[in-house]
Amino acid sequence: MGDTPYDAGPVAALRRIAFLLERAREDTYKVKAYRAAAATILPLQESELRAHVEAGTLTTLPGVGASTAAVVTEALSGQVPERLAKVERQHGGPQVEGGQELRAALRGDLHSHSDWSDGGSPIEEMAFTAMELGHDYLVLTDHSPRLKVARGLSAERLARQLDVVDAVNAHVADQGFTLLKGIEVDILDDGSLDQSEEMLGRLDVRVASVHSKLRMDSAPMTRRMVAAVANPWVNVLGHCTGRLVTGSRGTRPPSQFDARAVFEACAEHGVAVEINSRPERRDPPTRLLELARDVGCLFSIDSDAHAPGQLDLLDHGCARAEAAGIDPARIVNTWPLSQLREWATP
Repeated sequence: MGDTPYDAGPVAALRRIAFLLERAREDTYKVKAYRAAAATILPLQESELRAHVEAGTLTTLPGVGASTAAVVTEALSGQVPERLAKVERQHGGPQVEGGQELRAALRGDLHSHSDWSDGGSPIEEMAFTAMELGHDYLVLTDHSPRLKVARGLSAERLARQLDVVDAVNAHVADQGFTLLKGIEVDILDDGSLDQSEEMLGRLDVRVASVHSKLRMDSAPMTRRMVAAVANPWVNVLGHCTGRLVTGSRGTRPPSQFDARAVFEACAEHGVAVEINSRPERRDPPTRLLELARDVGCLFSIDSDAHAPGQLDLLDHGCARAEAAGIDPARIVNTWPLSQLREWATP
């Protein structure tokens, strides 16, 4: 046990450890242990927890193991838990050099996933973490139905999700934060979108991405992407090359397409090119990022978060945008919510 005073309580300690592990993209099972323990003890009174500590029965609670019990015990004693201190040393500092001013200018994030598709946490946990990071808004963009491996949302499931978003917003109505209704919609082989017109019309922001046939020949891939960008419902072109440069999923080469033609279509139709902040993507590559800049595109710096801690990956995208000399005024998520909504409405 350390000797640094700590008064935030055991739930905050467990959530902070999980957040930092996610931020560092550690194994999911490690993260889940801390989030599960936090969920278990959240409804309990401090007196109940202290009674468990005194009786040595914390580990009889569902989801509380030896390591999480130690965090609870140390936090209740008023000292920084050793595990928290360790992960703060390992993962709590700056993630990258540069981009701090741009990161401070971001008002929100337009690309995130919950456990309704392939994310790891409930919608409300994503929203609360975005609030803690100082966001004014977060767009929830779970996948569309064709991406079955990611549990993509049918029109019916998406409609149910919109009711949950309304409930979250009602809960935080006085806190200066808005959870926006969105989707990461698949760009189909012919450039059409993998969701009904009716449902697309009920959303605030729509990210369109290619997830299938990434090795399509350049000419049909270009036609596919240009057709999607020209669709009036599309607001953001997500991770445009689909490449992977590192990470547990291995590497994947970028898709081939006429980038100038695609980016000129983005500029013509007011569609933002996503600067995907996931370190395993770094998409678009620097050469294409600079081309999109020169063509006159708008941009969106997004986390593509699949877990709460990954919402903090925006630092990586900000550093890349700053290095490319992109004017913050062209980055749509530096805009206030009213301006963002006006831009995103066809």
